[in-house]
Amino acid sequence: MTQNAIEISGLTKTYAAAGRSEAKTALHGIDLNIPRGTVFGLLGPNGAGKSTLINILAGLVTKTTGTVKIWGFDQDENPRQSRAAIGIMPQEPHLDPFFTPAGSLDVQAGLYGVPKAQRKTAEILNIIGLTDKANAHARSLSGGMRRRLLLGKALVHSPQILVLDEPTAGVDIELRNMLWANVRKLNDQGVTIILTTHYLEEAEAMCDEIAIINHGRQIVRDSTANLLGRLDHKTLVIKPASEANLPALPDTITGQKRKDGRLAFTYQSSKTSADAVLDIIRNAKIEINDITTEQSDLEDVFLALTKS
Repeated sequence: MTQNAIEISGLTKTYAAAGRSEAKTALHGIDLNIPRGTVFGLLGPNGAGKSTLINILAGLVTKTTGTVKIWGFDQDENPRQSRAAIGIMPQEPHLDPFFTPAGSLDVQAGLYGVPKAQRKTAEILNIIGLTDKANAHARSLSGGMRRRLLLGKALVHSPQILVLDEPTAGVDIELRNMLWANVRKLNDQGVTIILTTHYLEEAEAMCDEIAIINHGRQIVRDSTANLLGRLDHKTLVIKPASEANLPALPDTITGQKRKDGRLAFTYQSSKTSADAVLDIIRNAKIEINDITTEQSDLEDVFLALTKS
């Protein structure tokens, strides 16, 4: 059995003209393997092709060329098994307003062919924090509760892979924390998580690996730690004990005097040590009252890779 939860090879999708002046290619030969048991981030700007890729995994969009294997099942040869292995929490909360949460989960489980005796409706309601709303109509639920119910519907058939498409867009901090606590718990139980998000701090905190796509092409795929390491610039910021100006600096260090009087020294940690920066400050007879460090985050990497 393959060690990958998802295997994508040569995946392309071209939408017919249909009102446009010409056909549009949304995906250009994507090759992507996602290991089992990981939390994998799929990032990219709006229009990059993320939604098309997710919809192909969900079986909602037909690919043009290429192969897709989900939990070892080829999507073309074993469509039912491949769909059964994956649960999708969509970005938009499409719910039947006349079903209760319990009823909605029960119907969804039935659509996946889960026998009544094996359904986990009560357990899932507890996981998503809707036990007390089990018999309330979906139309009476708040926006945050509806998003929780979307997560519950994705879990009814106990999928090995869970895709979260912008799961925390527009939700409050309490719901976001609850969602991520549940995601970590599911991942600890062996569920592979695929996450798309515009909140890069979430991807940085949650994801083991990240792929970034832009204009329908995969431009990078690496561990989160390695991606952050690509921009090894660090900034040492000091608050002088008294008014001070920037000392003379070598070419390997750039300096800035900020409006609040603090002095910022930016350098590449692979070439210059923090001690070397501090030596320059001490030699300039600048007394340090306080010191902090800043370093590149995932947003810096993302912007650097998608700026074209």
